[in-house]
Amino acid sequence: MTDTLVPDRILSMGFGFFSSQTLLTATQLGVFTELGKGPKTGPDLGTILGLHARGIFDFLDALVALKLLNKNGTGPTAVYSNTAEASEFLDQSSETYVGGIFTMSGSRLYRFWGDLAEALKTGQPQSEVKHKGKPLFDEIFADEAKLGQFCAAMSGLSRHNFDVFTDKFPFANFKHHLDLGASTGILSKLAVTKHQHLKATAFDLPAVATVTREHVQAWGLEDRIQVVGGSFLTDKLPRADLITLGLILHDWNLDQKRQILRAAYEALEPGGALVVIENLIDDERRENAFGLLMSLNMLIEFGDAFDYSFADFSGWCKDIGFTRFEKIHIHGPCSAGIAYK
Repeated sequence: MTDTLVPDRILSMGFGFFSSQTLLTATQLGVFTELGKGPKTGPDLGTILGLHARGIFDFLDALVALKLLNKNGTGPTAVYSNTAEASEFLDQSSETYVGGIFTMSGSRLYRFWGDLAEALKTGQPQSEVKHKGKPLFDEIFADEAKLGQFCAAMSGLSRHNFDVFTDKFPFANFKHHLDLGASTGILSKLAVTKHQHLKATAFDLPAVATVTREHVQAWGLEDRIQVVGGSFLTDKLPRADLITLGLILHDWNLDQKRQILRAAYEALEPGGALVVIENLIDDERRENAFGLLMSLNMLIEFGDAFDYSFADFSGWCKDIGFTRFEKIHIHGPCSAGIAYK
């Protein structure tokens, strides 16, 4: 007897935005950060967060069912607390907080993804580029609050992958690390604190570099990490024997990708390495669903930007003059593509 097909998986996927928006909203409201201060009843939490009585228990019990909150007791006197996972990753006071990307997704990306069909038909971005007529980074970087939110989101999203990468990659073979698109500088921080011989340069646009310097000073690493403001599309890059692009190259179209890779090649010392840290799509484009969905997100955000495979990366780099290539799996959908000069 053959198994009868059921629509459970398809239905779960179709209604996936229910659970996604519940998580995004909980992060935006600060549920996990507030509960990080101590367990609370639904009414107490509702008063603190300004929630209407109608939705409090559906909302909190949904988070319990999603295994993001624990619940002790029943009814109005039940006490809610964070699960270990939520405490680790969703409480803003945690060093391993990743919720910044969810706050940004809830305030920006969620509504833009509602226009995916239009993006697929037109090839045009559905972000601020469409709604305000401004390039995305110009819109974000002109607003200090948006810039801070963006940098925090990118650092939280990348931190775990950067942590694993700085354990796996042979930094002992290199002396000077140049991180392009450094944001808060978290990759440079992890690299120099784990590898004491290493010096680093954190490079980003001047507006972002201001944020980077604040973090480097707060860490007390001014003597190990130099912060340089500039554009990797127009300015000559500092020399280094190791250059990284962490979740950066996918933000650009093909011509710009090649331009960035060529600039990195010219800045590299002979024998140096260029590393991209991305959700690299598998070469046959069948398995890394997150990488493919992230590429759709690049369509939503920028229009002509896209994610790519290791084979794509290697081909572009070979055309520029790189001679040897390597791929290191980091975690989940994320890998490092390495090109040696």
